[in-house]
Amino acid sequence: MVCRGGHAFDIAHSGYVNLLQPRDRRSRRPGDSVEAVGARRRVVERGLAAPLVAAIVDEGVITRDDAVLDAGCGAGHHLAVIAERIGCEAHGVDISVAAIDAAAKRYPRLQWVVANVDRFVPYADASFRAVLSITARMNAIEFRRVLRADGVLVVAVPGPEDLIELRAAILGAGVLRDRVERTVATFAPLFTLERQRRLRHVARLDPAAARDVMTSSYRALRAKERARLDAIGATDVTLSLDLLFFRPVPRKVTARRRRR
Repeated sequence: MVCRGGHAFDIAHSGYVNLLQPRDRRSRRPGDSVEAVGARRRVVERGLAAPLVAAIVDEGVITRDDAVLDAGCGAGHHLAVIAERIGCEAHGVDISVAAIDAAAKRYPRLQWVVANVDRFVPYADASFRAVLSITARMNAIEFRRVLRADGVLVVAVPGPEDLIELRAAILGAGVLRDRVERTVATFAPLFTLERQRRLRHVARLDPAAARDVMTSSYRALRAKERARLDAIGATDVTLSLDLLFFRPVPRKVTARRRRR
């Protein structure tokens, strides 16, 4: 697998490659914090991510002969389990040094890169048979570039009911938010939606687990919100994801659409 461009890079002691340039940073430590990485790890250890990974594997869109990229992979759990169960070649990219360092230490046999996929994906054209974006970044142009013509793009976004009980109790609003239409529009005209699947289950969460779920889903809690959460005690919480499977539009078709 060949990285794109002539970017300078560092290889960390834990084995990952750091391609992050000063212009790629909006803060000194972009992406997941150490706190968020820890929260995501505990969410995984509680088994709350298992239905998502099982659904991707069961769909059969990835085979052992494929090269797979997880764009915005975090600490790498989803990709590592998929690679273990299927036997495919696996590469993970994330902007967070803390997340990639954790991934490289825990899953040293896979390939890990620190880079800003909002700007570019550091691989050659048509490098992958599958690209994953699991509640993560959505760079349609770069995803299409690194994906083979016969490839598949797998995108997961929070479902309308995701964490609705916690959002209602802590944030004061339990609004249903359907992100599918917006996501399909984000990837058009380079991709077409082939099918979708909604994952939904209810889990009993204590306050510590609820804090981890909120932290790992980028919903930072203020002191008042943490106090409300602790006051709730153990509660049933809906966990929901929309899993979308896209196919790339042939480049000639895309070019004709643009000329029109």
